[in-house]
Amino acid sequence: MTDDGTAATAAATGTLGYEQARDELIEVVRRLEAGGTTLEESLALWERGEELAKVCRHWLEGARARLDAALARPQDSGDDEG
Repeated sequence: MTDDGTAATAAATGTLGYEQARDELIEVVRRLEAGGTTLEESLALWERGEELAKVCRHWLEGARARLDAALARPQDSGDDEG
């Protein structure tokens, strides 16, 4: 069984696209940098930012794996030698 944080991250990974997670992460960082939040609010924002960063990392790692797989495939040059 997973804790609520892990379950939330797993759910967010399945439902958020890269751009949506990135945009929300930018907003979280902006709010943290602006200050004016309570300690509790800042901690909640930080935790959300960590979750969003994991989502972005997941998408980027998947994209990298797809690119690596595509580059590893033999290229069909179109020449019919042999």
